[in-house]
Amino acid sequence: MGDAPLYKRILIKLSGESLTGPDTYGIDPETLIGLCEQIKRLYEAKVEIGLVIGGGNIFRGLKASQSGVDRVTADTMGMLATVINALAFQDKLEQMGLNTRVLSAVRIDTFVEPYIRRRAVRHLEKGRIVILAAGTGNPFFTTDTAAALRAVEIGAEIILKGTRVDGVYSADPEMDSEAELYTEVSYFDVLTKDLRVMDGTSIALCKENNIPIRVFNLGSEDNLYRAGVGAKVGTLVH
Repeated sequence: MGDAPLYKRILIKLSGESLTGPDTYGIDPETLIGLCEQIKRLYEAKVEIGLVIGGGNIFRGLKASQSGVDRVTADTMGMLATVINALAFQDKLEQMGLNTRVLSAVRIDTFVEPYIRRRAVRHLEKGRIVILAAGTGNPFFTTDTAAALRAVEIGAEIILKGTRVDGVYSADPEMDSEAELYTEVSYFDVLTKDLRVMDGTSIALCKENNIPIRVFNLGSEDNLYRAGVGAKVGTLVH
């Protein structure tokens, strides 16, 4: 694949766990640098980039609620964890000479800008990487749902979702050695076969607004960059 990008505007969805590297908690500096270097290459290829990051490397709201923390409180704590990750990406990307803005769905004006759709779009048009933090700003919604919602709002042409596996399988490949890897799969099959690409709300939003999702292994070298310029890595949900 050459450097000419297939997409003008993309939405990248990364889990918080993708930042842990060999550890199980926190932000691994080398992992963060590697991801930012691929994002920089996409930026230099003139791709407009929105970025949604989870917070599971710091705090998982659902898991905490299962341990006795009030669910609304737990989800609020999870939103704040995503802001920490967003600031880490902003710092590293700006050290690389890129222009960024962090926009939060909850107001933390001392640290980041509030999310306003028109503002987010304007930043993208001006060549800034827009890092979208704090999920949807509401409890009970995942960062996958936030990614789908923001992709619709900013007019992204595709969602790129980095995972620990090579794409979408017929079953969990970590549990079933005979699981089949799909190169393409429909929104309908994802929902009816419970393929666990993203939660049902996210898939329904993408289906309704015709936004494809490319699911790929974030651990494979250059996959984020390759997916961003349009290479057929992983699985396309459409």
